[in-house]
Amino acid sequence: MEKITYASLGSLGESFHHSFEEAALRVRSQLGQSHPMWINGRSVTSRSNFPDRSPAHTRLVLGRFAKGSAAQLREAIEGARKAFPAWRDLGWRQRIVLLRKAADLINQRQFELAAVLTLEVGKNRFEAIAEVSETADLITYYCDQLEKNGGYEIPMSLSASETTRSVLKPYGVWGVVSPFNFPMALAGGMAAGALVTGNTVVFKPASDTPFSGLKIAEIFRDAGLPTGVFHFITGGGGTLGREFLQNPNLDGLIFTGSRDVGLSLLHEFGQKRPRPCITEMGGKNPAVIMPSANLHHAVEGVYRSAFGMGGQKCSACSRLYVHRAIHKAFMEMLVAKTESCPIGDPLDRETFLGPLINEHAVDVYEHAVRQGKREGRVAYGGHVLKRDGFERGYFVEPTIIDRIPKSSSLFQDEFFAPVLAVAEVGSLEEAVRLANDSDYGLTAGIFTEDPAERDQFFRDVEAGVLYCNRRGGATTGAWPGVQSFGGWKCSGSSGKSALGPHYVTQFMREQSQTVIH
Repeated sequence: MEKITYASLGSLGESFHHSFEEAALRVRSQLGQSHPMWINGRSVTSRSNFPDRSPAHTRLVLGRFAKGSAAQLREAIEGARKAFPAWRDLGWRQRIVLLRKAADLINQRQFELAAVLTLEVGKNRFEAIAEVSETADLITYYCDQLEKNGGYEIPMSLSASETTRSVLKPYGVWGVVSPFNFPMALAGGMAAGALVTGNTVVFKPASDTPFSGLKIAEIFRDAGLPTGVFHFITGGGGTLGREFLQNPNLDGLIFTGSRDVGLSLLHEFGQKRPRPCITEMGGKNPAVIMPSANLHHAVEGVYRSAFGMGGQKCSACSRLYVHRAIHKAFMEMLVAKTESCPIGDPLDRETFLGPLINEHAVDVYEHAVRQGKREGRVAYGGHVLKRDGFERGYFVEPTIIDRIPKSSSLFQDEFFAPVLAVAEVGSLEEAVRLANDSDYGLTAGIFTEDPAERDQFFRDVEAGVLYCNRRGGATTGAWPGVQSFGGWKCSGSSGKSALGPHYVTQFMREQSQTVIH
């Protein structure tokens, strides 16, 4: 079967389902093994390991992974330091050859990789194949950007008696720390941005998704990256985090995860000397529904964005502002749509909503629901599913909470769960004010057929990614080279968005070179 693309995601047919199900059987036959880390081209074990369990079937151990130590992380950073000069001097043309090969390998293995995501993260098969495709496209796009800009070498001479150029050069060794929710796309994209620009990488996946991280490491290894250029280490953030922050041989750090951790990294990483620290830190993303909207499209967009992957996306729609003129009609339609949500084993073809990632996520969900019951009305959902086949996984209902005070923390706190807070508004001005009343500023969406309302929304909303009338996801669904994806305010630290044309420059620093003739 051909590579799945952005354009073809909505028209996957029987051949896709057949290929996915065959791949899932192959992956399941390989589960339960012990997996080492990869440091300096060698497989490395540790004294202890931890099980990686499926969130849909917690008795199913996908594999056992090493608990890396601070000493092993230091060894990886030292190896990356030694490998850096040769990788830098290889030149951007040769680096993009190797990274494009990595993207090709992802496309060749797309169904096996998608099956791993479904088993480990709980994504349904459509979400999983989309992430795999996005991973390949991220790597290819970043290669294209470096090539398009000639390796970022720009002539800047003043006169014929001198030759001057501006050159962007890599920093050295980067730590890459990825989250659980997009363990291939974000790991692959962050690592590719560092690698293609000439840096070496030490990569640590989230403890909930080491299997997906291993697959990314295997891709880069099989693409032929030289020894020491990419290291793979697993273990808890508590053990390895301090070493990432304090090791003087680490030149840059990129992290995607929670706001609290991201802000802590920003505060600590550059204390002793200036070092780039790129953090993407989540969102509390609003959608606005105006009277002129196509309500059928709006319901579809909000439903997909709020409940896709259980709301465990930093771009998920978690707060909704509906104009009072259509509030009743819209809510009836949204509840009816949500009532039909297929919940189940993510391997099943019909499933839309799989499990949450772990027990802590269920606890956060229950806390939000209890608060919603105290402050407003649960229009739909609110239950943890523990019977009829759900008792071995972390399954919950998609939940809609209406009639909440607009000052409620349900409109402020990021839950990473399928909980949608709804408020009624009287105008677009009020909706925009409420949308901006947040520490976060990642994505936002509006449904309106009025061009003036659209333009006002785009002008005034404080977020890095804005959508109008997006039926496929009111606030979700960015794609490499299509929508740049980055946050304002506490959603992101750099002001340069992933998936976009300015991303790779963050992994380099400028040097001016002048020759007098």
